[in-house]
Amino acid sequence: MDRELIINSKSSGVNIALLEDKSLVKLHKEKDDNNYSVGDVYLGRVKKIMQGLNAAFIDIGYKKDAFLHYLDLGPQVNSFNKYTALSQTNKLGKISMENFKLENDIEKTGKISKVIRSGQKILVQISKEPISTKGPRTSAEISFAGRYLVLIPFSNRISISQKLKNPTERKRLRRLIQSIKPNNFGVIIRTVAEKKGVEKIL
Repeated sequence: MDRELIINSKSSGVNIALLEDKSLVKLHKEKDDNNYSVGDVYLGRVKKIMQGLNAAFIDIGYKKDAFLHYLDLGPQVNSFNKYTALSQTNKLGKISMENFKLENDIEKTGKISKVIRSGQKILVQISKEPISTKGPRTSAEISFAGRYLVLIPFSNRISISQKLKNPTERKRLRRLIQSIKPNNFGVIIRTVAEKKGVEKIL
């Protein structure tokens, strides 16, 4: 059986067709309506630093610029910025996330102008969708949520949901994650991971 995937991308959206022996089996249409979704990650550009707000507006490719406050930068924003800059210039080479040297945490009460500058590229994640005339709120502390775990790059901390009360189970899950977690990746263990084995969690 011959299978073929045809993708047609236009400014109005994307059409994906699956053909089997030249016959249409499935058609998926996705309109480009510029909607933001919480959790989406963008490589944005710092458009304007607002000293009085201790915040910045980030261009992520839409009409409304995203808002990024200093408190939403995350302690390891300098590591994110360094890794992003190196990847943009193809200077990472054989440097993987596991052997990447982390930068020092930023100050909790610092100034955003000391951390990022206008025109700089920065990774941001949508934390709150836009309201009325305001653009979305973003965070530079990127995380990837799965069913059982939340993965946090440039961290080595393991946290466990407070809803998991059994101390034996908490220790088991912590040991399990410590045995498989790569360096420079933090993990939050979610409540639904209780009594699950490694093959299920991963």
